[in-house]
Amino acid sequence: MSVDGKHTRLLHAGAPSLRDGAGPVNVPVVRTSTVRFASNAELDDRHHRRAAGERVASYGRHGLDTHQALEDALCTLEGGHRAFLAPSGLSAITLVLVGLLGPGDHALVSDSVYSPLRRVDKTLLQRLGITLQYFSPGRDDLAALIQPQTKLVYLESPSSLLYEVLDLPRLAGIAREHDIPVAVDNTWSGGWFLQPLTLGANVSIQASTKYIAGHSDVMQGAVIVDSAALAERIATAHEALGLTIGADDAYLALRGLRTLPVRLAQHQRNATEIAKWLQTQPQVERVFYPALPDDPGHALWQRDFSGASGLVSFTLRHADSKAAAAFVDALRLFALGASWGGYESLALVAAPERLREHSAWQGNEPVVRLHVGLEDPQDLIVDLDQAFHRVIV
Repeated sequence: MSVDGKHTRLLHAGAPSLRDGAGPVNVPVVRTSTVRFASNAELDDRHHRRAAGERVASYGRHGLDTHQALEDALCTLEGGHRAFLAPSGLSAITLVLVGLLGPGDHALVSDSVYSPLRRVDKTLLQRLGITLQYFSPGRDDLAALIQPQTKLVYLESPSSLLYEVLDLPRLAGIAREHDIPVAVDNTWSGGWFLQPLTLGANVSIQASTKYIAGHSDVMQGAVIVDSAALAERIATAHEALGLTIGADDAYLALRGLRTLPVRLAQHQRNATEIAKWLQTQPQVERVFYPALPDDPGHALWQRDFSGASGLVSFTLRHADSKAAAAFVDALRLFALGASWGGYESLALVAAPERLREHSAWQGNEPVVRLHVGLEDPQDLIVDLDQAFHRVIV
């Protein structure tokens, strides 16, 4: 039967078929380092099919049932042609950059991307003769920056730390006019609130560590592409780099995907309540959250997104970095942690050097980033309030 509901499709994506009239609800964890073959002819056939681009396993690193079920579910989530799994979000980013760029190539990268990408640039890509040029999507003319050797446009929307919302259809349209693929880091939305591939992008990247797995117990990345041609290029790099994940981690991410819409809806409710409360506090100068009507990216967010995640940042009024650190230390329910996307609430002072990478950032105030978890929002507000009064009067 045909199914129209996206949540229904996600719940059933990659589900095991019923054999002999019965079967498990969840895909079993299939762990193996070695794949056995009935004959040399079967082994040769597998190798030929894999070389032709078919998703079959001839070795444990290629993944079996559990991995394939997760890949299928990710394609359903993002509306993609093929998904690739990686050991972390950063390794997924690196896979795309190495897979789509070569010596002498040039890529245009939005300057507010996940900061470790710049480390990949400095320590790896430059040694390979690959040039990344960082630009402001809101201020610079993308078309004027494109060179004959430009082979990729790399974006993140909303951006890291300050959640600058990009006009993806416009930027992707410019790239398409020059036959340049567009990759988008889609971790903020979990792939649920935004589908970049439907807005003109060709590659969607996620740190599955975060909202997909959802319980702070998995390190994982994912790359989803929109075409067989791009899948072939990414597959070549994926094989050459030897990227793989464990079957148990694949299982945990698949389990997390089943509840992704429900969890994100609660993250959004809690974060929106806290963002609005923060706007009323005298110690707060500015709140960064695209779902707020006065956020600069609100109109684009309304047009392209179906919701907002649990990340909220804000600047402190008349405070320095020492006071911001003391504020975070004073929190009791918000733990101090660098990641996000799990059920728990976290707080972190944004590093000034990372903020300075964003051309959209013109301030000097300390920025605190919150990941609003699934606790009762009133309890979280009480925690924030006591920290404000203890540290910042």
